[in-house]
Amino acid sequence: MPGNSIGHIFRLTTFGESHGPAIGGVIDGCPAGLEIDYSFIQNELNRRRPGQSVITSNRQEEDKVNFLSGIFNNKTTGAPIAFIIYNKDQQSSDYNHLKDTFRPSHADYTYDQKYGIRDHRGGGRASARETVARVVGGSIAKLILQQAGIHILGFVSQIGEIISDIDNNNIGSNKIESSPVRCPDKAISKKMVALIEQLKKEGDTIGGAITCIIDGVPVGLGEPVFDKLHADLAKAIMSINAVKGFEYGSGFASITMRGSEHNDKFKSIGKKIYTETNHSGGIQGGISNGENIYFRVAFKPIATVMSDQETVDKNGKETTIKGKGRHDVCVVPRAVPIVESMAAIVLVDHYLRNKIAKN
Repeated sequence: MPGNSIGHIFRLTTFGESHGPAIGGVIDGCPAGLEIDYSFIQNELNRRRPGQSVITSNRQEEDKVNFLSGIFNNKTTGAPIAFIIYNKDQQSSDYNHLKDTFRPSHADYTYDQKYGIRDHRGGGRASARETVARVVGGSIAKLILQQAGIHILGFVSQIGEIISDIDNNNIGSNKIESSPVRCPDKAISKKMVALIEQLKKEGDTIGGAITCIIDGVPVGLGEPVFDKLHADLAKAIMSINAVKGFEYGSGFASITMRGSEHNDKFKSIGKKIYTETNHSGGIQGGISNGENIYFRVAFKPIATVMSDQETVDKNGKETTIKGKGRHDVCVVPRAVPIVESMAAIVLVDHYLRNKIAKN
């Protein structure tokens, strides 16, 4: 099974299944001498883990990361960083009824057809449990970026039809993290929570959107043809479970704009050049232009619902299934650190590529 790695210089490879013994990964290309902030990494994992509030899955996982190599005296050595996170609260029996049945809108059928075998326990490798390894990789990428003055901030901007139009300049991590749904708009956050609680009672699910803002990005990250910065961001973000859409800058709204309206006019203060507007989302020609990078990510409703659904088994026989076990009604709040992590991995990879190109 190829396709388990991302990055050119800063490269993350992940392994493990939802109901296997552990999830883990290997980070290659991390510069030597980076001081590892273990509490920061654990806090990032805590933001992603299940069981953190009444509106998330009540699977209880501590998600304590164990580093196996590449770190000495709390600093990276330049060697591959291997890490592992043990699964401790699997309830595989919840999935026994799915052994020979394909769940609607899951990876069951495609995995079965492609590989001739699948792990039906929680989706195996296709489970969002795999993203815990991405958050570890993203946390280390963030530590590198922070030294370069680059910061990434994600928040929930929409759940279902409830949309926040909060000013992106009026957002802080405290406002985000004080909300159970990670929406910094207090009034809208309450409405989102109420919707999720209602759907939980109904046994249904809902999707939403995450907005991500990256500031402090220098001019020049990204390659001009196939490795455009926004193209690599899109691929990384679209690799996250349940993601159905990605737009950066003005995105789809640019369709209705005139070129004269959409163009970002250049201005200068002394030798500093900047743009008056930022419809480009901080990226022009596939290369960062020094303005804030911002993008929006759409998540579909979770496919596991607690009501009867018609489907077929592996022999093509029609049958009915009903979701069991512990699942999120809306994955979006827990996905914020995952989106940030994937963005960090892409940004740090291009940052390191740029440093090599200049040396």
